[in-house]
Amino acid sequence: MMEKITFDQAMKRLNEIVAALDKNELELEKAILLFEEGLQLVNFCESKLKGFENKIEQLLKNSENQTENQHETDI
Repeated sequence: MMEKITFDQAMKRLNEIVAALDKNELELEKAILLFEEGLQLVNFCESKLKGFENKIEQLLKNSENQTENQHETDI
C-alpha cells in the first residue's frame, strides 16, 4: 500500500490521523488501527526523506565535481 502513495499523500494522511486521534472521540479499536497506520506512514516518510537526502547529497557532489572540472579547464 505505501509504495503506491507519494510523500505528500502520506503526510496528508498522517495529519488526518493525528487530528482524528487528538479529538479523543474514537473507539479504542479504531484508535489503535489508526495509530498503527500512522506508524507505518511515519516509517514510509522517514524512508522517503532519507532517499531525498541521499539524492540531494549526490546532486551537490556532482555539481561540485562539475565546477571543479570547469575550473581546471579554464586554467
